[in-house]
Amino acid sequence: MDRLDAMSAFVTVVDQNGFAPAARRLGISASAVTRLVAALEERLGITLLRRTTRSMTLTDAGARYLERARRILAEVQEAESSAQAERHVPSGRLLVTAPATFGRIHVGPLMAAYLKRHTEVSGELMLSDRIVNLVEEGIDLALRIGHLDDSSLIARRAGMTRRVVVASPAYLARRGVPRVPEELRAHDTITFGGLGDSVAWRFLVNGVEQRVTVASRYTTNVADSAVWYAAEGGGLAMVLAYQAADAIKESRLQIVLEEFERPALPIQFVYPASRLLSAKVRTFVDLALATCRWEFT
Repeated sequence: MDRLDAMSAFVTVVDQNGFAPAARRLGISASAVTRLVAALEERLGITLLRRTTRSMTLTDAGARYLERARRILAEVQEAESSAQAERHVPSGRLLVTAPATFGRIHVGPLMAAYLKRHTEVSGELMLSDRIVNLVEEGIDLALRIGHLDDSSLIARRAGMTRRVVVASPAYLARRGVPRVPEELRAHDTITFGGLGDSVAWRFLVNGVEQRVTVASRYTTNVADSAVWYAAEGGGLAMVLAYQAADAIKESRLQIVLEEFERPALPIQFVYPASRLLSAKVRTFVDLALATCRWEFT
């Protein structure tokens, strides 16, 4: 027996003044209503209704139970309505995580624009280059760069970005422009740990992946620092295109070995497949897709 179904049947019988009209109201048979109320009485160990062939009246215990049952059913209805509204009207706390540099440059402004539009939402942006567990850490949405390995997540693509090798024009004038990946061994390099294996850069040469081990003069786990040092003439750095976009646009950095780049990486929003998509997550992603141009190719 479903307790709420039985409770609802009892309240409806009282409100409709009979089992037959209650059955019509609930869309089930009169015998089903009778069984639900009888099962409820058996579970409670009390008589809720006195029945005769011509009348039905509440017992004292039934009258007291009726009052509480109405309150419980009203609270259940309110809870369901509130939950359903959350799927349609953005509200509550929205926790988003993103890589440090991309989050600072792109997701931060997006969050600010979103909160201006949706005043019932409070936002939290967590910037980290580590891959966090969304369920365990209670995160609503993540912005990730790269291919999705976790099949328990759903992804929506928001853009693409290349891996690029860059150096300052002054460095290239002084040391020469590398024409093939192997020539990197003779150059000063800046390694950025955010791209995985920082001492072996990977390229496509005639369609085959080639790994080139580089001897780093400067190593950092922060993309901004690698880009800054490269722009200061410190050497060649492999970074994601969006990380160096401003420096490239301002001609402080120049891309080399472009014809040997591997395929671009997806920029995508991900969220747990086990969760219903809430209004706050859906509207945040929709705003990003409508207003942001994250194609760094």
